[in-house]
Amino acid sequence: MSADQTRAVRRALALLVLLAAWETLSRIGWLDPFYVPPPSRVGGVVFDLVATGDLWPHLGATALAAFAGLLVGLVLGIGLGFAAALSPLVADLLEPVMILLNAIPRVILAPLFVIWLGIGLASKLALATILVTVLIFFAVYNGIKEVDRRLVERIQTLGGGQTVLAREVYIPSVTAWVMGNFKVAVGFAFTGAVVGEFVASSRGLGYLLQFAQSTYNAALTIALILIIMTFVLVLFAVAERLERRLLAWRYL
Repeated sequence: MSADQTRAVRRALALLVLLAAWETLSRIGWLDPFYVPPPSRVGGVVFDLVATGDLWPHLGATALAAFAGLLVGLVLGIGLGFAAALSPLVADLLEPVMILLNAIPRVILAPLFVIWLGIGLASKLALATILVTVLIFFAVYNGIKEVDRRLVERIQTLGGGQTVLAREVYIPSVTAWVMGNFKVAVGFAFTGAVVGEFVASSRGLGYLLQFAQSTYNAALTIALILIIMTFVLVLFAVAERLERRLLAWRYL
């Protein structure tokens, strides 16, 4: 058995022990089922959501906002990062704004986006985009700034212009930095979508969470948290495979 398989088995056993202890403590009354429902009840809620089809429209709405925000955020972050790294004037204008956005909890912008853009897709897309853009901007900006200046000078000495520098130096460097932050960006995009829905929405996993909280439905709340965690873990696995494919030289 390989080291990865051994690690997976240990994690699975630890999870089973945790679930068994949780179920036992709930059944003997040490945990109040109103506040901490047993795993069997939570599993029943998840099954009902899937079997009745109630989950899919909400999951689809959240996934749409998250993936759209991820895509737009990647494009904006890469474009602005390149512009700031290659132009001191653009850097002087953008860097203070990005530092300010990075310094504050960006999820606090959710109510403002709801006021500006309404409770539909646009406000969730805007929040997810902001979260991803700031992260990717600094990944690209720092990736280009960290390029060895001697390498740049050698290419310029041999007659290479900005196009050659971008193709042969900047893009490979930026790809490593962006892919290193890609899994975080996926999580940020999903966070933005869910938080935006939680603040104000008519559908989505965040909307269901807000409903569960308002009705003090702990079983539904935990079930939705587990669904969100599972979905994000699947996205992380996909992002990791993509990273390994694009940066195969790192794993040789």
